[in-house]
Amino acid sequence: MTATDDTSEPDSPVRSAYPPLVEAAWLYRADQVCLEDLPMTAAQALAVGMDTPALCELAGLPRHADPRDIRDTFERALEDMGIILPDHHPSRRYALRRLAMRCAAGEADLAELVSDEWSEMQVETAEEQAFVALLPPCGCCIEYTLGLDNAAWEAQLQVAACALVSHPTVGPCF
Repeated sequence: MTATDDTSEPDSPVRSAYPPLVEAAWLYRADQVCLEDLPMTAAQALAVGMDTPALCELAGLPRHADPRDIRDTFERALEDMGIILPDHHPSRRYALRRLAMRCAAGEADLAELVSDEWSEMQVETAEEQAFVALLPPCGCCIEYTLGLDNAAWEAQLQVAACALVSHPTVGPCF
């Protein structure tokens, strides 16, 4: 399946879809969504007027349902609503930008920032590269990566996060 973020048409399924559900689709493809949160997202979509059989089924699943059931039902709900799952690479870039947004807002903690998954990601812009270059690959490398000047690293990370957020290049448009 290919990504769709075209909202230029007034009747576009993406335009009429519940934005948190569209964002969940992007984060789902980036492996950045908690599957147990998807039934609640579906319930909230139902509450604002979205309605398909699969969406109702997803909303009725318990939080700790079998992850395969959640995945299958979520994908059927998106298909019923005409929301096409994005490709993996653009969704990873969107997840990185979302992490930068959380960082710029002071909402991301160090545990979210420390991960080798970002260092292995193929970046496409200078802003993405600058942000990723500042992310420590693992917890044991924090001191090596950051040196002794934690305040300087935090300031550089904040600047890089703000630069990345100010240049949106991929993701859903609402």
